Amino acid sequence: MADKFVIDTNVAISANGKDTHASFSCQLACIKLLENCKKLPLVIDESDFIMGEYARHLSYAGQPGIGDMFFKYLHDNQYAAKKIYAVKITQSKDARRGFDELPVNSLDPSDRKFLAAAVVAKAIIVNATDSDWIEQSVLLQTLKVGIKQLCPEHSCK
Repeated sequence: MADKFVIDTNVAISANGKDTHASFSCQLACIKLLENCKKLPLVIDESDFIMGEYARHLSYAGQPGIGDMFFKYLHDNQYAAKKIYAVKITQSKDARRGFDELPVNSLDPSDRKFLAAAVVAKAIIVNATDSDWIEQSVLLQTLKVGIKQLCPEHSCK
């Protein structure tokens, strides 16, 4: 089976090209990936933690940017598209974990939903500008979660 992908919000923000520190080459890499979103097996969660974060940063109208188009596609097709997988993740009572699917960790709390979804779906996390994913490489290896770095120049602080 083809790899499934969890798209970190920073990829869509970078593709939009505003309110981002992404380089021009990074923005282009994000645009190329998201322009093909209809062909990619994508993962979100049933409880809308991921869609909720997207909604805080992206437009339901699907414009003006490619990141917004990606969000609109997910929103409009999350129940109908065969390549969009909604997985069940459970918010933990233990704040050090974030989600029951994760061990105690020091990952940024805003990133934990992406990791929990990736663990359940056996998916790869796609990142553009967040250094947390490289900093947490031991955790990712322990959980057998891969990371696709679209913009290696932004992956480290």
